[in-house]
Amino acid sequence: MATTLGWTIIAAVYAAVSTSSKEIHFKCAAPWSRALLRITGVNVYTEGIENIQSTTSYIFIPNHTSFFDIFSLLAYLPVDFKFILKEELMRVPILSWGMRKAGYISISRSSPAKARRTLKGAINMIKKGTSLVIFAEGTRSYDGNLQPLKRGAFQLAMASGVPIVPVAIKGGNEIMAKGSFKLKKGAIRISVAKPISTETYGKEQMPALMGKVAESLRGMLEKP
Repeated sequence: MATTLGWTIIAAVYAAVSTSSKEIHFKCAAPWSRALLRITGVNVYTEGIENIQSTTSYIFIPNHTSFFDIFSLLAYLPVDFKFILKEELMRVPILSWGMRKAGYISISRSSPAKARRTLKGAINMIKKGTSLVIFAEGTRSYDGNLQPLKRGAFQLAMASGVPIVPVAIKGGNEIMAKGSFKLKKGAIRISVAKPISTETYGKEQMPALMGKVAESLRGMLEKP
């Protein structure tokens, strides 16, 4: 807990003096997440990292079972990316300020008009070189099985023309399951698939694109 508090203070101070969201990501969020994983006894293993390039913009679509999915991605996905988060998370004291400084995007689920404006801004960010991580299931899975994917992430990818990268995260629900605050030591594996181009998909082909991404995620999750 002392280590976590220490990194939180360091991150807050650094964020206060830094104007670069990239610096905040690599010098605050990533080391803070690695420290948190280390002190909680969580080991993270990765595969497929060679499938992505640090100079290319992507929309990463991971499955989601645990809060520890977030820490694992921050610590071990070696690119500068921003999360799209529920608006409620941006109201958490101190943490919300740091997330805003890091360039994370909050989206309203109660105001469609506000959500559309947010998505339009996100498209502009992507076209300028920003990568996004979007939990397209919309909420965490209780049992670790992939839930139906929502359309928003795919609309963003197609509107901005960037590839989608499926990311399978296994083990998070065994560390801390949805609805539980019980924490266990263990291991998480992050599998990164090859990017899927969105350039050949039109609006009518969106279901096919969603199915392709879901199939990729299930294949990695079911892999022994």
